[in-house]
Amino acid sequence: MSSDLQLFWVCLGIGFGAQFVAGCLGMGYSVTISSVLLSMGISPSVASASVHTSEVVNRLLSGLAHYRYGNVETRTFKLLALYGMAGAFIGAFVVVHTPVSLMRPLVAAGLLVMGLRILRSAFRQLPQAFVQRTRLGLLGFVGGFVDVIGGGGWGPVVTATLILQGKATNLVVGSINFAKFFVAVVESATLLLLLKSPNWLMIAGLIAGGAVAAPIAAYTCAYVPKRLLTILVGSLVCLLSLRTLLRSLG
Repeated sequence: MSSDLQLFWVCLGIGFGAQFVAGCLGMGYSVTISSVLLSMGISPSVASASVHTSEVVNRLLSGLAHYRYGNVETRTFKLLALYGMAGAFIGAFVVVHTPVSLMRPLVAAGLLVMGLRILRSAFRQLPQAFVQRTRLGLLGFVGGFVDVIGGGGWGPVVTATLILQGKATNLVVGSINFAKFFVAVVESATLLLLLKSPNWLMIAGLIAGGAVAAPIAAYTCAYVPKRLLTILVGSLVCLLSLRTLLRSLG
């Protein structure tokens, strides 16, 4: 098997697993893939561009699937999408114009924090009151900015915050997944214009894997044991990020 074909199948498997997690939890797609790609030696900007370009298709499929099953709350979706796009646009310029030698350990450290935040959401007792809508704009902006810089972070920032401050339901997960489609469009378009050299084979593999997983995840969203899945994803992100961080500093 050629190295190019092998890369495609590896990315297909990564995309499937990451999209299944994201479709069930509302987080984990970007941070999982970015952690794996960084551990493979891919530069932060290329990893971010690949992840978010694949997300344009995968998040659309996921969002439409969630919408079909009645998992989207309109007001939450609109505020997160609008402010998230603004944060993503600004963050794209930061990640492209920062040297790789500086960005790699910073991104790895950021992803490690995201992994710990995911783990935290698995164990903290959840209150019943939903987060105030007045905070959703700021939350969306910060989530979009962090997401594009780290190659992931929308879920750990936005989803984890809503889960920790409100009621964790399939409605929250569906709204966040659909909003992320619009954020991913801005992220990918800006990064591709600035980089001009994406790895399309890698992106194709991620899209293919995610496309298969999206309807499966939307259907099984209410049945998957979320605490176990959250612990597994958080642990994986922490381990891969720590490995990348130690290598970049060594």
